[in-house]
Amino acid sequence: MKKLEINIPLKYVTLKGNLIIPEDATGIVVFSHGSGSSRFSTRNKMVSGLIQKQKIGTLLLDLLTIEEDSVYENRFNIDLLVSRLIETTEWLMKNNELKDLPIGYFGASTGAASALRAAAYFGDTIKAVVSRGGRPDLALSALHQVTAPTLLIVGGRDVPVIEMNKTAYDELHCVKEMKVVSGATHLFEEPEKLLEVADLAIIWYKKHLINKKEYH
Repeated sequence: MKKLEINIPLKYVTLKGNLIIPEDATGIVVFSHGSGSSRFSTRNKMVSGLIQKQKIGTLLLDLLTIEEDSVYENRFNIDLLVSRLIETTEWLMKNNELKDLPIGYFGASTGAASALRAAAYFGDTIKAVVSRGGRPDLALSALHQVTAPTLLIVGGRDVPVIEMNKTAYDELHCVKEMKVVSGATHLFEEPEKLLEVADLAIIWYKKHLINKKEYH
């Protein structure tokens, strides 16, 4: 298993990322974090660790530099986050070691909006999207263009976000599912709830991201 702290050179900025590629990897999932979160997020690190055990690589990156993140408004600048995610994905697609791996997105909170808008931009290039406690409603105008199979996961006690996800779900015209994790709040901090999120995500990625023949 390769574990690398990497610099991702984009047009105007260099982003930091943690790239982990298991041996014989069958795909890669790029994590788009929510506002105020980072590649060091304990929740996303836990989910990514379980994904890696399925021979799927992960890239946890910060879409903002430390200086940019110190400006609170930037965390909700979806246009900026989308452009960074698109550039990062293009970097992946040109990387000699990674370019043949099918790409999926995992978006949390506001990161789900940037993941879905980037998926709309790339079309069939993105094979699967998972949103955890996401705000896909912030990408409403682009949702009809998303072709990647999309899974929306919401906590059962996260009532306002359930409604936002229902609104977004109706706008999606791709293969889609919405799963409500009973007893969970927005961050899935209750015992075992994050494990449920990881299990749902892994099933989705196995079905839609990687070579299906291996799992018949």
